[in-house]
Amino acid sequence: MPIYIYEHPETGEHIEVIQSMNEEHIYKDEAGVQWKRVFLSSELNTTGNIDPWNKNDFMNKTAGDSGSVGDLMDRSKDLSEIRAQQNGGVDPVQQKYFEDYKKRRGGKTHPSQKKKTIENKNFKIDLD
Repeated sequence: MPIYIYEHPETGEHIEVIQSMNEEHIYKDEAGVQWKRVFLSSELNTTGNIDPWNKNDFMNKTAGDSGSVGDLMDRSKDLSEIRAQQNGGVDPVQQKYFEDYKKRRGGKTHPSQKKKTIENKNFKIDLD
């Protein structure tokens, strides 16, 4: 059953009242004072929290998203950061991916692991 919020007309006090959606949304206190209903925007969360350790959870909750590939990559990066925080600063899922990449590519490291500095005798460019 939904919770509705009412405000006392004189004191401004707020109260939460559980009412059926079919009921008339009026609240009167013991003194017979009718409180004003407060209307709020909906706070429905359709995606919920994604378990950062469960790849199936990620796939199921992002399958119907209408966002861009960039949005999906940002969400994936956020989950990687959560895994890293929970595991002492290193994301084990990402590390396994890097190891598998290296095996498939004949020992080449993933581009995101490469040094991001270009240097020669005339100049040095730091890309970080």
